[in-house]
Amino acid sequence: MTMDPAHDTISGEQADQRDVQKNNFADDNFAGSGGGSQPHQEPRRVNNDPRANTRQKGNQVRRDRRDVHGWVVLDKPIGMTSTQAVAVLKRLFNAKRAGHAGTLDPLASGGLPIALGEATKTVPFVMDGRKRYQFTVCWGEERDTDDIEGRVTATSDQRPTREAILALLPRFTGVIEQIPPRYSAIKVQGERAYDLARDGEIVELAARPVEIHHLTLVDQPDNDHAVFEAECGKGTYVRALARDMGRILGTFGHICALRRTLVGPFGENDMIPLDQLEALCDRAASGEGSLADALMPVETALDDIPALAVTRADAARLHRGQAVLLRGRDAPISSGTVYVTVAGRLLALAEVGNGEIIPKRVFNLTGLTASTGRNERN
Repeated sequence: MTMDPAHDTISGEQADQRDVQKNNFADDNFAGSGGGSQPHQEPRRVNNDPRANTRQKGNQVRRDRRDVHGWVVLDKPIGMTSTQAVAVLKRLFNAKRAGHAGTLDPLASGGLPIALGEATKTVPFVMDGRKRYQFTVCWGEERDTDDIEGRVTATSDQRPTREAILALLPRFTGVIEQIPPRYSAIKVQGERAYDLARDGEIVELAARPVEIHHLTLVDQPDNDHAVFEAECGKGTYVRALARDMGRILGTFGHICALRRTLVGPFGENDMIPLDQLEALCDRAASGEGSLADALMPVETALDDIPALAVTRADAARLHRGQAVLLRGRDAPISSGTVYVTVAGRLLALAEVGNGEIIPKRVFNLTGLTASTGRNERN
């Protein structure tokens, strides 16, 4: 059960180069709620039915993909891979682009943030945020995958007491050295570690520093199991945590249940079960609702970044990839990364420094975006 970073389905830098090349429009294109990228174009009605706009090819009917921008935090069910989850949401929304912000193993449930459209440019900000997990360790067996799916490699009749567990927790809090599981997505000479392990090769991974902010014992339902909650930084493996605690306690251990409850700015209140998404899709197809209600705004991923509002004239320059001079008493004093808005609408990620706003990632939010109500966090 890994906490690997997501592999974005598109390159943000490539998307930005494309955006800068194709955007060249006047200030009045920011007027109104559309914010379209083509000058003097009448606003188009957005069809909420994702099953519309199909094309006939031979004997098969193919739906045209559409522009959908925002975040969906799927409450991923057990048994589904992260890649499968992205594919399902891409189909439900009929979206052109999608990616996830951190792999969640099939045996794990909980928050899997999925970025659609322009939200894929903000994936790194979510991946760099804290994660929170609730997990159950089964004592007495160590397995080669460090979870319940693996082959048993060591056993013990000993079981840890509550006092022994509590005394151990401080050793796994703060910045620690952790050896990732052999069955992980880490690359070894260009190959994934789990592919090498499955082929029977000996995989030796080096220890690396990870940060665990909190680790608590939640419950000890019986002698064979203990339930923990951990809040940790990027790159931490809960499976390795269970493995290492079991070794020190002299009893061995592996993960037998795992649920992710927090990823960056996204918590349990933001999660949507798959069956609810499918029901919403059915209602949208019959004209009784909109899939926009399931979307969270692109900028939700940028909660920890300062916002900077600009005029329409400056917005037009930034959207063309041109820097804007900061001037006047209202010019911000701070420097660093900001997200830029115009008339309350997300425009770009930029760097502020040396008296300039320099655009780094430009957003084109034409298409289906989050409903107005989703702009208010629960």
